[in-house]
Amino acid sequence: MTHIDWIVLIAYLIGIIGLGVWLARRQQSTDDYFLGGRKMGPTVIAISLAANQVSAISLISAPAFVALKAGGGIKWLQFEFAVPVSMIAIMFLLVPVFRQLSGASIYEYAERRFGKGTRYILSALFMFSRGLSTSVILYTSALVLSVVLNLPIFTTMIIMAIVSIAYTTIGGIMADVYSDIIQLIILYGGVLVALIVSINILGEDFSSISIDPTRLNSIDFSHHGFGDGQTFAFWPMIIGCFFLYMGYYGCDQSQAQRLLATPDNRQTQNALMINGLIRFPIVMTYIIFGVVLAAFVQNQPDFAAQLQGKNPDYLVPTFMINYLPVGVVGLVMAGLFAASMSSIDSAFNSLSAVTVSDFVLKFKPDIAQNPLKMLRISKLTTLLWGIFSTGGAFFVAKSSSTVIEIVNMIGSAFSGPILATFLAGILFRSITGPGIITGIITGTALNFFLGQYVPSISWLWWGPIGFCTTLSVSFIYSKISPIASHTSEEWTLKNILNKHPEKQSWLRDKRTYTLIVYTFVIIIISIIVSRVLHSVFN
Repeated sequence: MTHIDWIVLIAYLIGIIGLGVWLARRQQSTDDYFLGGRKMGPTVIAISLAANQVSAISLISAPAFVALKAGGGIKWLQFEFAVPVSMIAIMFLLVPVFRQLSGASIYEYAERRFGKGTRYILSALFMFSRGLSTSVILYTSALVLSVVLNLPIFTTMIIMAIVSIAYTTIGGIMADVYSDIIQLIILYGGVLVALIVSINILGEDFSSISIDPTRLNSIDFSHHGFGDGQTFAFWPMIIGCFFLYMGYYGCDQSQAQRLLATPDNRQTQNALMINGLIRFPIVMTYIIFGVVLAAFVQNQPDFAAQLQGKNPDYLVPTFMINYLPVGVVGLVMAGLFAASMSSIDSAFNSLSAVTVSDFVLKFKPDIAQNPLKMLRISKLTTLLWGIFSTGGAFFVAKSSSTVIEIVNMIGSAFSGPILATFLAGILFRSITGPGIITGIITGTALNFFLGQYVPSISWLWWGPIGFCTTLSVSFIYSKISPIASHTSEEWTLKNILNKHPEKQSWLRDKRTYTLIVYTFVIIIISIIVSRVLHSVFN
């Protein structure tokens, strides 16, 4: 990078920290720090949700999967097919319940419905899985960026951690949300510039390049992922991702916490609907960029030589650092650098929220009477989680898998049992606390067993398997355990809706049909794009 690029990068990082300092002026309580005072609009939250999922990690890994990953290709688009339907389920099953909670932790619901033991288990599972994911993201992002920035990985990791910890500790969730939006705008603009540059460099050679036809197939109906060793087939991706996205957006504190930051139930649902609509165009752009880069690797031997023997995740940063105009490189690298931290900062804030709400207040309830002391403890906890995750990143082993695969594998291992816990409490009044705890332990253990000893089963099936196992074991165990108390039954969806008859049924809501139609639209678009690419490159 040139001196101009470095100036842009440094100015951007200083600006991000400054944003956190500016937003911190409004903080008077943990409600402000963790939930933005519950005053954030649905569009802002929706863009933040999308940015957190499809920003830097997707920009690095999705094109790499398409262009270089063994067995990869544009079939990554199948990941998006389940998004709209999972948004519907969260909107009308989870949101009405979560909006009745008083605190910042969604795991408060587990205590209300099943008792303290279940809350502690869910909180611990979240902290373990999210802490592990954060370490993976921090390590792998720093690994890639250290090469393109020509810095030691230790230095890159420390810089990323310091900036993330600084603006998250100071600015809270509002700093996370607004920085996510800025990063998404910069990165998406950078991808569009990169597309134009790459196509111009290829010039007349563009249409004469041949790409492996299997990489241009958007849908794979020929495999099922149960013992055939094929992970990215249609059925595991649409069914497995339904559970993955419900668990991630609805039951993972790092995302669900944002859903509590809007003023009311309807605006939370609107945020989810908007997120369900805007994800696909962003991911589609990344996928097209990946196809162009696949052609670029074949047409530019010098560029291909730079990637020889490296993890596929080096593809996008290496291209941008070598071919984008001066100044644009610095801006995009700044966005890439900061957006890599968007998942990290969200994790820090949500881990702090769960720690304070589910553990600190349980053992020191008198602290709640002093809002400013609570705020200081929350910021200190955020700092400690940042330090812990940074230390954990140094112990994350290198992997041949792309970053996005590793993170989703971790999510799939835990999302099923956690989602089953929430839906068991919301939909089935007969399931008891001891029953669900037994189910969680069984479902999670089974997923770890499959990952360790049955690798031929696609990790995308871990979510449905963990969900069904947890729910089944809970039902069976609850038959021989005490019946749920009247108090816990008040936290089923039916009883909550009876108290709030103004809440509209999902069958009468236009947003439901908008998202269902949109599901078919994105599947059709994916098929059309596949056929067009086949005609261009073969």
